[in-house]
Amino acid sequence: MSGEPQTADVSSLAAQVKKLSREADVRKLHHKYGYYIDKCLYKENNYQVSQLFADHPDTYVQFLNGRFIGKKGVDRLYIERFAKRFVGGRNGPIDGWLLDHLMAQDIIDFDPKTGRAKARIRALMSAGTHESLSADYPGGYRQWWEGGVYENEYILQDGVWKILRLRYYPFWHGSFELGWKQAKEFVPMFKEQFPADPLGPDELLADFSLWPDTRVVPFHYKHPITGQEVAEEDMQAPKWLEEASTAPPARTITDWGV
Repeated sequence: MSGEPQTADVSSLAAQVKKLSREADVRKLHHKYGYYIDKCLYKENNYQVSQLFADHPDTYVQFLNGRFIGKKGVDRLYIERFAKRFVGGRNGPIDGWLLDHLMAQDIIDFDPKTGRAKARIRALMSAGTHESLSADYPGGYRQWWEGGVYENEYILQDGVWKILRLRYYPFWHGSFELGWKQAKEFVPMFKEQFPADPLGPDELLADFSLWPDTRVVPFHYKHPITGQEVAEEDMQAPKWLEEASTAPPARTITDWGV
C-alpha cells in the first residue's frame, strides 16, 4: 500500500490544527484587549494597550469618525486621550467610573495564504459615572449603553499575534434612564485632526454616523454556502418602502490589506 493517502491526511489535519490554533490565539488576543480597556490599563509595560498592536506602517485604530495611525497614533488615543480624560492620567480604574465591554459573536478567520487573520466581533458596553464622583469630573454625572461591531485584522510578529488594524464601529448610544429617548452622542465626534487637535486622529472619516443609521459594516467573509459577497444595495438602509437608490451609499472598507 502506498503511503500517499495517509501523508495527505496528516498534512490536511496539520493545516486544520494550525488554522484553528491561530484563530483561537487571535480570539484570546482580542478578548484580553477588552479586559484591559475595561479597567483603563493603557500604559504600563505589562498592560500597555499599544503593545498589543503591530509595529507596522499599516497599523491603525479606527474609532468613531477618526483614524489614529501607527504606534504614535495608538498611544495618542489610549494614553494621551483616554487615560487623561477617563482616569486623570493614571494607569488603571478610578472609583465610580464604569466602562465594561462585552465581546461576543466573534468570527475569526485565519488565511494561510497571507498568514494574517480577520475578525468580526460584536461589542455591548455599559458605561457611566457614579454620583460620588467629583462634580469637576469631565462630562459630569451620566450613564449610557453603547453597541457596535469590530472588523479587525491581525498579524504575526516574531511568533506573536498582534493587532494590525482595529476598526470599531459604534452603532448607537442610549441612556440608562431614557433609553432611545436620549440616544445622543455620549462620546462626541472628532472635529479636528492632529496636530490641530493635539489629541485628535490623524485622519477624519467623512462617512460615519450613529443611530438611526443602520447601514451594514462590510463583512470580511463571504457567505459560507454560496461563496457570494453581500450586494452593495443590501448593505444600504433606505427609508421605509423606498428604493436603495434613494439611500446613502453603503459603508466601505477599502484597505483590507493583502
